[in-house]
Amino acid sequence: MDFTDPQRPAQQPDPAAPADAGHPDEPHSAGTAGRLNWLRAGVLGANDGIVSVAGIVLGVAGATTSRGPIFTAGLAGLVAGAVSMALGEYVSVSSQRDSEAAQLAQEQRELSEDPDTELAELVALYRGKGLSESTAQQVAVELTEHDALAAHLSAELNLDPDDFAKPVQAASASALSFTLGAILPMLAILLPPPGWRVAVTFIGVLAALGVAGALSARIGASSPRRAVLRVVIGGAVGLAFTYGVGHLFGSAVS
Repeated sequence: MDFTDPQRPAQQPDPAAPADAGHPDEPHSAGTAGRLNWLRAGVLGANDGIVSVAGIVLGVAGATTSRGPIFTAGLAGLVAGAVSMALGEYVSVSSQRDSEAAQLAQEQRELSEDPDTELAELVALYRGKGLSESTAQQVAVELTEHDALAAHLSAELNLDPDDFAKPVQAASASALSFTLGAILPMLAILLPPPGWRVAVTFIGVLAALGVAGALSARIGASSPRRAVLRVVIGGAVGLAFTYGVGHLFGSAVS
């Protein structure tokens, strides 16, 4: 039985409400893209740590069964890799941050010097998105009155000051993820008895790479099976090659 009041019109959606207001679980909130990028970078950093240090320790293990040289080489690879990742990420993200800051400063200057032209530009942008002239004018005026800089950064440059790149955080996250990934092959090669070291490291590293590949695929909404196969096969080939090089040249040098 319908208990709707026939005298009251059906409730219409509020045009000012966010498009995802009825679906709080959908990942459309501010900063979601940034968080996904951080997660993806963390997975890739851990993957680099696993592969790099596993290749080093297996290469040394191919030349000697002594725990000391294996540990020293692995630790050196871990530290060097973490520092390299941090520095590279810091330089890269600092450049991105500088570019974003320059764009923000330019937009502030243009709004201060010629606000009428900037308003007309904002109207044209919304006209280009399909709004009528009157609606585009109204939207542009209201957004300008609320926060002109934010309106132009969003419509023109797709920038949000709250999501600007953070070089120190990016460098720290890269170094940490690399280190966490590198710990696995270190433990796998050092803890088992000599006869089991290579096999345990191979299995442990390939399993970890499979997990990293699946996580990366899930974040990117792609096929987990293909991503896992790609990273596991590539990792297996690389590990076998480094072990072979260590065994060949280690024997030749000794």
